[in-house]
Amino acid sequence: MISTYQRLKRQRDAGEINGFTLIELLIVIVVLGILAAVVIFALGGVTGKSAKAACQADGATLSTAISALKAQDPAATINSANLQGTSTITGGPYIQSWPNNPNHYAFSFTAGVLQVTPKGGTKVAYTGPASCNGVS
Repeated sequence: MISTYQRLKRQRDAGEINGFTLIELLIVIVVLGILAAVVIFALGGVTGKSAKAACQADGATLSTAISALKAQDPAATINSANLQGTSTITGGPYIQSWPNNPNHYAFSFTAGVLQVTPKGGTKVAYTGPASCNGVS
């Protein structure tokens, strides 16, 4: 066994054997694992920020649709059917589909008031982008 090791060592030193040793490969794998862990840790908060931004954008879309419906027909009842054009009201649809992200938030109407409910949170009236502060 010692003679085999010495023979392989001579061949490697002479450049006859190309390749990496097991230790070199293990070191590379460990370094890549550490880098992957750092990247995953750094990107952990991005999904919460993107959900909040999506909530703000969806709220702005719904607010614009509500304003358009009110401008078209001031006496119209504000609800999802009227905004989507699935009721008998003229005009519309003011939104193509109801914005929803059940993993983070949900929009709804209660007594004609647009409300946002963060996942696991309490329902609040949507008054602007600050209403999405509870979304994560």
